[in-house]
Amino acid sequence: MDLTPAAQVRLTTGGLTLRPWTPEDAAVLAELYRDEALRRWASAPVHDETDAARWLAEQRRGWETGERLAFAVEETGSPGTRPAGNVVLKRRATPSSSAEVGYWTAAHARGRGVAPRAVTALADWAFATFAREGLLRLELLHQVDNAASCRVAEKSGFALSGVLPAAPPAFPVDGHRHIRQAPTAA
Repeated sequence: MDLTPAAQVRLTTGGLTLRPWTPEDAAVLAELYRDEALRRWASAPVHDETDAARWLAEQRRGWETGERLAFAVEETGSPGTRPAGNVVLKRRATPSSSAEVGYWTAAHARGRGVAPRAVTALADWAFATFAREGLLRLELLHQVDNAASCRVAEKSGFALSGVLPAAPPAFPVDGHRHIRQAPTAA
């Protein structure tokens, strides 16, 4: 499967479209990151359009290597809408039985089920797309004090499997690990 952004992988589900981020998204990305909550929970800081362009270039490289497949989440039927969030599949360089899912939701889209729908769509796509490579398990990790992420994980079919100890400076607080297993063949 061609995993470059030029392949234009698009997923649609429950009123959402997931598409690869593009360089044209820099201004809106910088605007979305003005939200204090997003900056608190997101791992990569974006302070301005220069940072946004850098972040977008990293996402493009992730598609080129196949190691970080990030999608802008848009609500369908809203012309000219800002992205409602981001979902990402983080894979290892070599085929592995597990990968990690990450996400964030823009302030204007919180509380409407955008994150669980987007995470579920990404997980379903990942299992279908990478089954031949042996993908059997997805992990969703978050800080223990992020109750909203616990709810998103549970609504997306990720069961809480344990607590991860803090590992400062990158992970200053304990975390939760949620797991979703690949569907079994019927």
